[in-house]
Order: sequence, then C-alpha cells, then structure tokens
Amino acid sequence: MDTIWKRPDGSIVACTEKIKVLRENLEELRQMAQDAFEDALLMECDENQIRTVFQDLMTGLENPYKQDR
Repeated sequence: MDTIWKRPDGSIVACTEKIKVLRENLEELRQMAQDAFEDALLMECDENQIRTVFQDLMTGLENPYKQDR
C-alpha cells in the first residue's frame, strides 16, 4: 500500500514528481537500513538492540525548516 503524503494542514501532497522523489528516497533509506541491519546481525549484535538504535536514530532527526511561532 502506498503512503498518502499529507502537509501539516492535512491537505494531500498530490504532485507526482514529489511523490516519486519521496518513494525513491524511502527505498534508498530502506535498502541502506537493511544492509546496516544485516551487517550488525553478522557481527552478532542483538536484533532488538539494533531495532531500538534505528528507532532512536529516526526519532532524533531534526527538522531544519521548522519555524518558531
């Protein structure tokens, strides 16, 4: 199922080029994360810990475009 991308106001992002870029970026990110995940498993790291570290990484991303109100 494809993600329906929304703006902060709830309206839908409908531009096909924007959606294409988002899909490509997510696929690249997924593949990079999969590779890193497999590497960590091969180095005998705990699967649950790897997932937690990845989740923390995503949660820690900063929005450089956020406007102070």
